[in-house]
Amino acid sequence: MKNFILKYKKLLIPIIILIVLAISLVIFIVFNYLPIFYSKNNFENDVLAFANKNSKTVFSIDEITLFSSCDVKNKLSGKSSFTVENLFAYTDIAIFINKNSQESTLENTLKDVTLKNFSIDESPIDGQPCLYYKCLNQFAKSLLPNQLENSSENLKPIDSELSFDTISNETSDFSNPVLYNNCANPITLSYIIENVKTDYTISDTSIPITYNGSLLKRCAVPISNIASKISFEIYITNYNDEKFKSKVFISIPFKNDTNSVYDGNITLKQNTNFVFYQYE
Repeated sequence: MKNFILKYKKLLIPIIILIVLAISLVIFIVFNYLPIFYSKNNFENDVLAFANKNSKTVFSIDEITLFSSCDVKNKLSGKSSFTVENLFAYTDIAIFINKNSQESTLENTLKDVTLKNFSIDESPIDGQPCLYYKCLNQFAKSLLPNQLENSSENLKPIDSELSFDTISNETSDFSNPVLYNNCANPITLSYIIENVKTDYTISDTSIPITYNGSLLKRCAVPISNIASKISFEIYITNYNDEKFKSKVFISIPFKNDTNSVYDGNITLKQNTNFVFYQYE
């Protein structure tokens, strides 16, 4: 009988050890692999929901037009010299939102539009850059902040964000940020680099001074010194209260394959593919 009990105890110990190991293995799997499984499952559900929301493109930006030139502020002219107090470069930007349908519906009609998170991703070596809302009527014209006396068409600085009024009735007043809700007019901005050159005297005035991009060359400013890249996000809410956003990246053009701002000005029409993704 004693031998049987001893033999039973010897068999029981390995069985207990195996049971403890099995329970430990189950606990390890529950606490380490189940969260991964559920996270993977939730991620797949999130991806599927995002894909379902974005099965078609409602809004996109397929075209951006840019106009770049230069001008001076506070110029002093003498008989044989010309002093530049503030040489500035500017690029006017027209962003065309596409509603991707000839038919207007609640889905592709603008209710709210906001520009947010403006960033200078590559700063110019010379000057101080800033982004402004610019009245459509002043597009491709030299304009500094508060330059127009007693006018509502002065530049509007963009600090943290810029909200647009959306309208359906025809208007010619674009002095404040406004967009037709059928995407008929572009978002118009102006990127200005002030004080590219200050207190600089052009001694050779035998060649007439022209107030455009050629001033950069006359003031010995390399185009590479004003190279810039900017980005920002545009948020849209439609009349179904669905929310969309897109991030826009722009390399400010001061030259292309054939000419540069040294020639006076440069106009560039960019074909883009910035898609608005629905997130709510």
